[in-house]
Amino acid sequence: MADKMHRYEVQVSWTGNQGTGTSSYRGYSRAHVIRAGDKTPIDGSSDPSFRGDPTRWNPEELLVASLSACHKLWYLGLCAEASIVVLAYEDNAQGAMVEQSDGAGQFTSVVLRPKVVLASGADIEKARALHSAAHEKCFIARSVNFPVSHEPQLSVSHNA
Repeated sequence: MADKMHRYEVQVSWTGNQGTGTSSYRGYSRAHVIRAGDKTPIDGSSDPSFRGDPTRWNPEELLVASLSACHKLWYLGLCAEASIVVLAYEDNAQGAMVEQSDGAGQFTSVVLRPKVVLASGADIEKARALHSAAHEKCFIARSVNFPVSHEPQLSVSHNA
């Protein structure tokens, strides 16, 4: 089977002109809106460390969220294929970014910490191993140049 090409289009519109554009570093807001098709827009800004609005999503959070969501989607699909029933999944992901003296920077790592509840009778070791398989398949993790690790916590529901 030939490889398939997928394309993604988003529009990012800066909404932070406070009347004088970028006439000074402190004279404009970092606010923007992210749109894709008919989906609900995402209000974005920069990290508060860079004069951003803490009530809006910043690119760094969106990157960590993308890694977490991609891993989760692969994991759930692999579990379904392996007849492992997942009842709940929540990830508390954390990314680390280093800012250099000139203002440039890069992520150095992301750690995913999914808490997974499995149905009674699930093979917990197989479920644990599927996290590695999900990591190997995740489109986003395969695309970044820093390590993405996972520290899953699995439990089995004892409800009928």
